[in-house]
Amino acid sequence: MNIELLVKMANEISEFFATESPPAQAAEDVALHLRRFWEPRMRRQIIAHARATGGAGLSELARRAVETLAAAPPEPA
Repeated sequence: MNIELLVKMANEISEFFATESPPAQAAEDVALHLRRFWEPRMRRQIIAHARATGGAGLSELARRAVETLAAAPPEPA
């Protein structure tokens, strides 16, 4: 999938949770959303992008959420 589209979607999801979740919980909520609704390939791509570029294009909240996602234990196959 196009990384620019993934970044855009992650930022839009983050904007929603920034208004719906307490600030201390928002990054975890975004990461949980990405785990639940994004397919593994999409998650791998956004994590790789964040690692390679430092999260270029991601909002602060989206970047923290991707870091949270990357730190989670690997998913079972």
